[in-house]
Amino acid sequence: MSASTAAEHRQILLRAADEFLLATVLLFLAVTVVRWLRDPASALYIADLRVALVVIGAISGTILTGLILSPPGRRSGGHTNPAVTVGLWLMDAFPGRRVLPYILAQLAGSVAGTALARLTWGRAVSLPSVAHAAIRPSPAWRPDSVFLAETTGMLVLTLLIGLFVARPGLVRLMPYTIGAAVALVIAVFGPLSGGSVNPARQFGPALLSGQSTDLAIYLLAPILGAALGAAVHHLLVRRIQPYGEPA
Repeated sequence: MSASTAAEHRQILLRAADEFLLATVLLFLAVTVVRWLRDPASALYIADLRVALVVIGAISGTILTGLILSPPGRRSGGHTNPAVTVGLWLMDAFPGRRVLPYILAQLAGSVAGTALARLTWGRAVSLPSVAHAAIRPSPAWRPDSVFLAETTGMLVLTLLIGLFVARPGLVRLMPYTIGAAVALVIAVFGPLSGGSVNPARQFGPALLSGQSTDLAIYLLAPILGAALGAAVHHLLVRRIQPYGEPA
């Protein structure tokens, strides 16, 4: 192995380690927020699920923006979401050799962050109303409706990210825009489909809580949405400007 190849592999591992750290922090804080807002014994308990999800969405969006702007986020790109990683790769904005290490790191961080929250907050995290912050759809929603909602949500989010890919001059606004978009998804879709649009957001909580009924949907639908969003992005870029011309 040449020195340049070894250096490249080391760089990939370092950036994947950043993604592991970001996903760990994201899930620890996500479980923590749900623990305090949905535990009936908590002083911050919000009984109305819809109101709680609006608050959770606002806090989650703020956390995500902060993680993207943090030093690890600036180094790795602050994906924290396997679907975002896949979408950026398919939009030719991220090298394919980093996709698998990033996804594995994000999923591992999801488990680590959820487990850390369980160790920190104890049995309160296991209460039915908290359930390790596992995403759950409305009982009235069928699996196909949940799949469609998760796919569509990630498709729209991917197109939003694609806007910044096509217009680098706007990239400074991306952390705030993505954070606001995720907050909106949680507030609007949370009471219906669960509003995950992030396989890593569900993987650790579902694994540790044992709530794996719709896990396949929450893992696969965002990836499909990212792929469809990337395809639409390429079509839009071709229509707006020929390839090879500056944006």
